[in-house]
Amino acid sequence: MSGVIVITGGNSGIGAATALLAAERGYAVAVGYRERSAEADAVVASARERGARALALRVDVRLESSVETLFETVTRELGTPRVLVNGAGLAHPQARLDAMSAARIEEVFAVNVLGTLLCSREAVRRMSTRRGGSGGAIVNLSSAASRLGSPGEYVDYAASKGAVDTFTLGLAREVAAEGIRVNAVRPGIIDTGFHARAGDPDRASRLAGGIPLQRAGTAREVAFAILWLASDEAAFTTGALLDVSGGR
Repeated sequence: MSGVIVITGGNSGIGAATALLAAERGYAVAVGYRERSAEADAVVASARERGARALALRVDVRLESSVETLFETVTRELGTPRVLVNGAGLAHPQARLDAMSAARIEEVFAVNVLGTLLCSREAVRRMSTRRGGSGGAIVNLSSAASRLGSPGEYVDYAASKGAVDTFTLGLAREVAAEGIRVNAVRPGIIDTGFHARAGDPDRASRLAGGIPLQRAGTAREVAFAILWLASDEAAFTTGALLDVSGGR
């Protein structure tokens, strides 16, 4: 599968790696981002160097109007999306639940859960054969935290990713007969800037020894899994939760 791919959180980490790999494979790439516009512009420039049509679009996935504008612009500028990667995600600095505020928990769920549902809704409206579309694929970025729980670190983040897993299973069955496949990738410890933004920049190296493969993963390794699920090679795969975690 190729065509137009929309990647939220596409300006850094796994999202950026997925955008560049998609560009190499012939997709037209829409990089959605909320902050750090210079990073988004750099990803777009690199995608264009690889021969892809690409653009960066600011989006706040917590806001319905912002998500609607994202998809309207992508459709107008690049064409109807064929693939959606829900890569936008948020984790706050490590804390126990009894130290978390309601505002923190609400923000994590707004980005990780509400944002995933809103973006998926807009993708379904354009992809579904029931609505005149030609089908497509949605890949949600979950986390191994959804099955490990992240005690003492990010139980709110882990719970939000558990919701993403459940949503993946439900939506996959809801739209399977409409030409849309829905899957999720669950990365483990991946060496990206995500840990620094969550307040623990050394987390990947510190935990590497506890991973059966004895190292942290790379963003590009996760991108390979995402684009496989988006591709025609995975045509009989929907409702899958694919762990990319080094055995952890």
